[in-house]
Amino acid sequence: MGPPLSVFAEMSIVVISNNSKQKTGFTLIELMVVIFIIGILSAVAIPYMRGRTDAAKWSEGKSAAGSIRTAIRAAIAERGNDYDFATNVTTLASLGFATGDLAGKYFNEVDYTFAITNGGGAAQPTFIITVGPSTADEGPLAPTSITLTDDGILTEIP
Repeated sequence: MGPPLSVFAEMSIVVISNNSKQKTGFTLIELMVVIFIIGILSAVAIPYMRGRTDAAKWSEGKSAAGSIRTAIRAAIAERGNDYDFATNVTTLASLGFATGDLAGKYFNEVDYTFAITNGGGAAQPTFIITVGPSTADEGPLAPTSITLTDDGILTEIP
């Protein structure tokens, strides 16, 4: 006759357990490839993010330059084209800014300068506002400064 039934049951269990044994986890090569890909992505992303951080910091300076532009345009509208702006409007205080009005996290009040060229008659005075370079500890690195003209044109100076 053959072997007892219990022997066949044990043999079939052994065969099933040998076939169902599977590998789990990742090989060392697979892990190294993933780490290599992450390294390449971060090498590309970090400089890009740094540029975006500086652009965000410059938004503070651009906003304040816009406020100065508005104050200069209001002064021109109040006093007229024949007023001697080049001599009489030379500081932020002469435009109505109090100490601390333009102080921010990334730019200090000394980082903002402007120059007004007198008009006369029908010609309106022209002006240019310069922001930077930043004297704040956490100020942006690039560009070094930005100019804003009376026409509203922003120019980055590297």
